[in-house]
Amino acid sequence: MALRGPRNRIRSFVTRLNLSTWIGLIIVVTLVLAAVFAPFLATHDPAQQNILEQLLPPNADYILGTDQFGRDIWSRLLYGARYSLTIGFFAILAALIVGTMIGMVAGYLGGRTDILLMQVMDVVLAFPSLILGLALVALMGATLTNIIIAIAFTATPAFARIARASVITQRNREYVQACQAMGFSGPRILFLHIMPAILPEVMVMASLWMATAVRTEASLAFIGLGLAPPTPTWGGMVRDGFDNILSGFHLAIIPSLAILLLVLAFNLIGDGLRDAIDPRLKDAS
Repeated sequence: MALRGPRNRIRSFVTRLNLSTWIGLIIVVTLVLAAVFAPFLATHDPAQQNILEQLLPPNADYILGTDQFGRDIWSRLLYGARYSLTIGFFAILAALIVGTMIGMVAGYLGGRTDILLMQVMDVVLAFPSLILGLALVALMGATLTNIIIAIAFTATPAFARIARASVITQRNREYVQACQAMGFSGPRILFLHIMPAILPEVMVMASLWMATAVRTEASLAFIGLGLAPPTPTWGGMVRDGFDNILSGFHLAIIPSLAILLLVLAFNLIGDGLRDAIDPRLKDAS
């Protein structure tokens, strides 16, 4: 009986998800499975070069053709999904944790702490995310860890601001005042009572920023600040495709469509979760 309430809430939330949300979830799950099982789905070694078979169109042996080095595009696309999803997930996870902590502390304590923390976040927000990420990667070096750190750094202020606004709304609620009257400590109130109330909004922000993280990683790879060749990345494949656009237009089109599909899927999920959490937003739009 005790689980009936949570189960009903979950069931009610799931029923509020619209069709576009499910489409986005199916796309993301499909791409995640393709990345996980890339060694089994790939037909060739993604780094193996065969100059005698360069720039081939799609055929029976090479599903999506080959690039200028004779490498299989299908295999590189599968392994490239691994890096895009890994970078996007861990970058946004780090930004979510750090940004939410900063926003919660600022919103709950208020005063000078709030002003100081939010001014720091505003300084970071003043820089375009791509330019800031580019500068950080150029400074630290284009490794997997550094790219994740750079993207996480650019996304942190967004999570801090939404967490702060949500905490300010919650801290004046009766349940928070009751906790304070009972002598609960600030950290206990924040993490055990306020955090569960603001997590839905933070998760919506995370799904939307996943799209931004994937796009940023692809942009960095496109301009040469991604993972070093021959590591397959979608942005690097687009760059190589543009260098050989006259010889094989499919070299740039195929990874571009993959990036578009993944970004679209995360946006569909984010919009659907937002509408499910607060149906009034859907009615207002």
